[in-house]
Amino acid sequence: MIALELNDVIYGHRSIREYEDREVSQELLEQILDAGIRASSSGNMQSYSIIVTKDKELKQKLYTPHMEQSMVVDAPILLTFCADFNRMRKWLTLNDAPVHFDNFMSFMIGAIDATLAAQNCALAAENEGLGICYMGSTLANCDQIGELLNLPPNVVPIVGYSLGYPAENPAPRDRLPRHGVVHYEQYRDYSDEDILEIYKERNEKGWKRYMDIPRLKEMTEQLGLKNLAQVYTIAKYTKESHIEFSQTVLNYLEKQNFMKNSD
Repeated sequence: MIALELNDVIYGHRSIREYEDREVSQELLEQILDAGIRASSSGNMQSYSIIVTKDKELKQKLYTPHMEQSMVVDAPILLTFCADFNRMRKWLTLNDAPVHFDNFMSFMIGAIDATLAAQNCALAAENEGLGICYMGSTLANCDQIGELLNLPPNVVPIVGYSLGYPAENPAPRDRLPRHGVVHYEQYRDYSDEDILEIYKERNEKGWKRYMDIPRLKEMTEQLGLKNLAQVYTIAKYTKESHIEFSQTVLNYLEKQNFMKNSD
């Protein structure tokens, strides 16, 4: 019975961008956060922190660095999961232990820990009938979001999502087939035929989605896009934007004391 319920949660996931004007009780919120705290973490260090944002004025300030996504202000709660070695470093100092964890490997450990906690919280929330929508803007604009959230050195926002009761019921999005993403024993590279077969459904359904939504259809027509691959690389995730965001993250890692990678 438990397995069936878990499968319902996992396979029923969808991104929710519209929310009811309804508060999430503190009791339920803490239940969700406790699920995140039970996630696996490297060395049981729990090198993450979770920031709960309910304040309307602060959410309004976060609206711009979150790329003006409506759920930032419409959802009752924003959750931001941060890689955090600030707490660990203070504990080390108080126990006369060497204080480091200020390098890129430490950042990656914290980022993975934060992501694991985020997914545990997401599953717990969806299990209670709540909806979420992950926001890539959390990392892309980590510097602006970090400033608004008053993050000290050795803390970086990694994952964020809106949280609340859904006011919409979008259809589940397609996923690549299992054989397209799972490798046994060793990585087996893809032939051209493999790629065309693996992405066949994605190409068809993804393109149809763009054509069915007037504003997205208008955008693709204005840009002269002919397929979903062009949508991803010319409209959504351009090389220029990724280079800019990459530099933002690298600069912020330096500022937040995560780039001491040599003796």
